[in-house]
Amino acid sequence: MSGSSRPVRLAINGYGRIGRCFLRALHEAGLAETFQVVAINEPANGESIAYLTRFDSTHGRFPADVALEGQALVIDGRPIQLTHADTPEGVDWRSLKIDLLVECSGQYSNRAGLRRFIDAGCPRVLLSHPANSAHDVDATVVFGLNHERLSGDERIVSNASCTTNAVVPVLELLQREIGIEQVLLTTLHSVMNDQPLADGYHHSDLRRTRSAMQSMIPVSTGLARGVERLLPDLAGKVQAKAIRVPTLNVSAIDLVVALAADCDTQRINELLQQAAAGPWQGVLTASAAPHASIDFNHDPHSAIVDTTQTRANGPRLFNLFIWFDNEWGFANRMVDVARCWHRAWEPHKT
Repeated sequence: MSGSSRPVRLAINGYGRIGRCFLRALHEAGLAETFQVVAINEPANGESIAYLTRFDSTHGRFPADVALEGQALVIDGRPIQLTHADTPEGVDWRSLKIDLLVECSGQYSNRAGLRRFIDAGCPRVLLSHPANSAHDVDATVVFGLNHERLSGDERIVSNASCTTNAVVPVLELLQREIGIEQVLLTTLHSVMNDQPLADGYHHSDLRRTRSAMQSMIPVSTGLARGVERLLPDLAGKVQAKAIRVPTLNVSAIDLVVALAADCDTQRINELLQQAAAGPWQGVLTASAAPHASIDFNHDPHSAIVDTTQTRANGPRLFNLFIWFDNEWGFANRMVDVARCWHRAWEPHKT
């Protein structure tokens, strides 16, 4: 770590799908020594936390020894303090001396709510979902697009959403190289924890009271707003809808785009392959293999464009298909943003 003689101390608030994937991504990337998770705040009991860390139905066994010792989750002999508060003020964050809180509960989306963590002793907060508005955070970051703009002065940063991270690289490329007139996005998203296995009273959205495993279910989405927040040149040009599908993991985006100039499918696929080998390397990739969604389980990319599915309807209307692991890809981008942000803030520490 540049300019630092000690590990970066992290805490995780909310230890669900993304919180657990974030911790695991640090270990799989070999970063657990330099970016040390020292505390996890999660209302669930310690036994459940340890069990779901060790065994994961989607991503397999944790790649390290996991144990529960008193009020600590111990991974490869290193203790992580567990707390079970349901408010930001319920944890003594100051005594933990953390450098960064990774907020993965999904419960705080406006500045007033997020400031509660700052006021309670967290010097910086990295949010695992979009804020309500651009003014509620100091920056919304999609790694590969604008991460280099982090100055180190930010206190609250959003990592946007998994779908935003998946589609923005493609749209940025097409806008930069050709120009975009209109965009229509349909996300086919795997089931989530706000849906029941059997019909039940789980949500105010009546569609989300229906069994997640028996139907494809339309849900609301803020993807269009999120895209326009990151790519302001597309303001007023983006529409989006989302459908939950009965798969455990890996989602897709069906992208329809009207370009500002004539093009063809070969040129678009060439541009995607060039971007995957160049400015978007490690974030965006392209494949021409005959894929099914399961092929991308545990894939760390934000977006994998299936070039066999690129279609044209005339010289300017195109349809592209983007795969993404909505858990693992997004968690890896959170790790990337945390590392980049640390490089920005570290020289300014006193």
